[in-house]
Amino acid sequence: MNVRRGTPADLPRALEIWRSAVDATHGFLSPADRTEIEDLVGERFLPNADLWIAVDDADQPMGFLAMEGSKIEALFVDSAAHGCGYGSLLLDHALLLEPHLSVDANEQASNALAFYLARGFRIVGRSPTDDHGRPYALVRLER
Repeated sequence: MNVRRGTPADLPRALEIWRSAVDATHGFLSPADRTEIEDLVGERFLPNADLWIAVDDADQPMGFLAMEGSKIEALFVDSAAHGCGYGSLLLDHALLLEPHLSVDANEQASNALAFYLARGFRIVGRSPTDDHGRPYALVRLER
């Protein structure tokens, strides 16, 4: 396993990773919201994000990280690789870049909340909606 900078060639695989992870962990999203969010991720977010890619020994992307300053904007791992260490590898990389991190996690995605809490983050706030006003509560965490 390794972390490397993302390239434009990684964008289709990053969207596949996002889909896989969201389908496995975000069953609470309505179908309409799921489609709208995927469109935003694929058309606006990923092409403009500074991506870090977690790859296997064959350089196959298995997860990705996007940060803006000290905030983790996205950390997703292919569902087939959940529990294999790619998320921790990406988080360790983020901590090398910025030792004081913040992240928002969907409250209903209990795997994300447990992941960050187990790695030393603490809850510092909560929003009843996501950043676009949809009814998906966000938990704000810092480390």
